[in-house]
Amino acid sequence: AAVPAALRRRREASSPQESQKRTMEPRTAFAAVGASWVAAGLFGAVPLALSGAFASVIDAVFESVSGFTTTGATVLSDVESLPRAVNFWRCETHWLGGMGVVVLVVALVPLLGMGGFRLVKAETTGPEKGKFTARIADTAKSLWLAYGALTALQAVLLRLCGLGWFDSVCHAFSTLGTGGFSTRNASVAAFGSPAAEWVCTVFMLLASVNFALYCRFIATRKLRVFADDSELRAFVLVVLCAAGLCSAALAAGGTGVAAAVRLGAFQTASIVSTTGFMTADYVLWPGAAQVVLLALFFVGGCSGSTAGGVKVVRWTLLAKQAAKESSRLLHPRLVSTVRMDGRPGRDALVPVAAAFVFAYLALVGATAFAGALAGLGPFEALTGALSAVGNVGPAFGRLGPTSNYAFLPAPLKAWYCFAMLAGRLEIHAMAILAFRVFGALVPRRRARTGAV
Repeated sequence: AAVPAALRRRREASSPQESQKRTMEPRTAFAAVGASWVAAGLFGAVPLALSGAFASVIDAVFESVSGFTTTGATVLSDVESLPRAVNFWRCETHWLGGMGVVVLVVALVPLLGMGGFRLVKAETTGPEKGKFTARIADTAKSLWLAYGALTALQAVLLRLCGLGWFDSVCHAFSTLGTGGFSTRNASVAAFGSPAAEWVCTVFMLLASVNFALYCRFIATRKLRVFADDSELRAFVLVVLCAAGLCSAALAAGGTGVAAAVRLGAFQTASIVSTTGFMTADYVLWPGAAQVVLLALFFVGGCSGSTAGGVKVVRWTLLAKQAAKESSRLLHPRLVSTVRMDGRPGRDALVPVAAAFVFAYLALVGATAFAGALAGLGPFEALTGALSAVGNVGPAFGRLGPTSNYAFLPAPLKAWYCFAMLAGRLEIHAMAILAFRVFGALVPRRRARTGAV
């Protein structure tokens, strides 16, 4: 009875039951996610550096970070000469990074007494994040089941198209992770198989869809979960328009209709999904087709997918808000709201999307400036920045689909590593980690004492 209340609360907080209820603070979660991705990039570079295939440590780190962030930018010019183990590891980094290292281990986090959902919110993409199962561990298991099933299905289909099992599995890893590393110098074009190209096209688009929809479909067995998603409908419209315009431009330039449709669809899927596979050098395409592909660098896939970029849901929200403001100009007394998936009252997501787009474009501008300082031309620097931050891989000019990043100076490669990580984690996690590290290195000013 004589135990003070403060001591009693301290004992209760130290009990096992109370420790299980502890949650992780948001800034700690974001910093932990950023640190885990940096660690993954560094440790993933160890086998690459030990293989002797890379000219320097920074090249190995660049390749590893590009793999885990599913960017697909490479410093190698001859991947076919690499040992199979190295090529397999390169493609596997895409597969691991696609769904996220954090989501892979998040089922274990609640056992450590920390809030697993905060880690998932820090790692997953999109302005609105939520659990679709009661427990975060079940969420992680559902995501990985859907992810693994699609990977296995694509590997089998590629094998039926004539590829060997090694190439099939590696390209399935790269496709579902929307990465773009290949076991061949000419990427998917090396196989000369239109059937394999169509398989990769379909699965690049499937990997760009919110994986929560797959899990909901498995649970409900209703295709309506896809039809009711506003973001997916907008994504399909973007893909159809872009593929149609690219195919029309190619056909007008002398390419056969069947080949134009196949090449246009494949490259559209490759860029919009931020995969970066290649079946043709689009730098040599007609100008109209190049403009369409350049516009796709700003789009990206759906939220909750393995694709990078700004994400379609943010552009959808901003477009709806723009339409709302236009209606207000015509009807000043009109009362309206932003709707998503048929639900009203989504106005609170608009400033979140706008803030991210601003931060995204600011990082692209800073990265483009760094590229220009390193000797890249203005267009090369801009598209290289869009490729790094959007995790696309190839860009234009000397950074095009038939080139590589080996000629870049080491400081720019290091900055690109930061840009790729920031783009993969949607800016915030890497920004918070950088601020915390910088704050720890810079000594704080001591507060002045004494009478004023």
